[in-house]
Amino acid sequence: MVVLVLIVTFVLLFVIGVPIAFCLGISTLFTMLMTMDFTPAVTTISQRMAGGVNSFALLAIPLFILSGQLMAQGGIARRIIDFSKALIGSVPGGLAFVNVISCALFGAISGSAVAATSAIGGFMIPEMEKEGYDRDFNAAVTATASTSGLLIPPSNILIVYAVASGGVSIAALFVAGYAPGILLAVSIMFVCGIYARRHGFPAGARVPFNVLWRCTLAAVPSLFLIVLVIGGILGGIFTATEAGAIAVLYAWLLSAVFYREISLADLGQILLKSAETTAIVMFLVGTSMAMSWLLAYQNIPTLVAETLVDLSDNPIVILLLINLVLLMVGIFMDMTPAVLIFTPIFLPVAVELGMSPLHFGIMMVLNLCIGLCTPPVGSILFVGCAIAKTSIGKIVRPMIPMYAAMFMALMVVTYWPGFSEFLPRFFGLID
Repeated sequence: MVVLVLIVTFVLLFVIGVPIAFCLGISTLFTMLMTMDFTPAVTTISQRMAGGVNSFALLAIPLFILSGQLMAQGGIARRIIDFSKALIGSVPGGLAFVNVISCALFGAISGSAVAATSAIGGFMIPEMEKEGYDRDFNAAVTATASTSGLLIPPSNILIVYAVASGGVSIAALFVAGYAPGILLAVSIMFVCGIYARRHGFPAGARVPFNVLWRCTLAAVPSLFLIVLVIGGILGGIFTATEAGAIAVLYAWLLSAVFYREISLADLGQILLKSAETTAIVMFLVGTSMAMSWLLAYQNIPTLVAETLVDLSDNPIVILLLINLVLLMVGIFMDMTPAVLIFTPIFLPVAVELGMSPLHFGIMMVLNLCIGLCTPPVGSILFVGCAIAKTSIGKIVRPMIPMYAAMFMALMVVTYWPGFSEFLPRFFGLID
């Protein structure tokens, strides 16, 4: 009964347009009031919200958000596009490949799929249209490709999962995300290649070596952020949280001093935007942690685990069911609250099946990446449609093969643990 009240209250608030963080907090408080008095309920939810954000690991999130904002406005996107164009733009369908690679690289550097869609799409969507590519296809490529950067570190959502899971190594998650992130990008590129072949897109002009060299040199300082963060963590020079501060300093030096794309006058707006984003994320974390506590208090994770086991004793079937549920969740819910709410529910089930928390985290994040570009709530879709000046209904059709490719990548990651765990094990981050 209590769970039913929680679900109904949350859905009703969500349907009428209440922001997701308030949906989580209000539905949790309302449900708690059914089992305890007002003062204990308010006190408990306040304590859980405060305790949820009281984590040293979460300190990395505002730092990586700030570094992403600096990079997004620091001329990084243009240099990454030029580099990708010079590297692979000469093959048939090259501009589509350039779009995918640029989105993946910029998404990894900025830590934001929305930023990647906006920055890369703002240039690549019109550029592809000039070369004869369909506008709806261009928007679809940009939206789906931007999600791959969320698996390639530094990734805020992997930090959130580390906190929600109760202590999975952030360094191990960062390293584990490389192969799945690249697989996701390659899967989308495969679809783009088939599309280019069917529509007979010509190969672009071959770029002289001196131009390739110049574009590479211009992009290397930007791409070095990934090497700096991961190299420093793996080398034991700094922690993942300290890496966020290093990323901010490097992003500012790169954007303001080296590229000279950001002035001191721009910093105020950048800091304000970063603070707004951080406030939203932290409020989501706090309210999600309160709901997670309520679910645990009502033994929901145990009930879900028992229900799934009753449905089937086959690990393949159970993992498929978990993926299908998360795909449905991703349609209506953003990644951060989804990770915080469903990690405590499904992680015990996955562990009972022999899946490591690291492997489950990568699977979950990849799964929810698909939700980011799935209507009706997919935030990336709205940005992509706005840039391409088209509608969600029009870009869904060209996205269907990309959805299929992303789902196949998800299945590979789900049922092949070594694909995610090889690199962390190689670097001694897991046993």
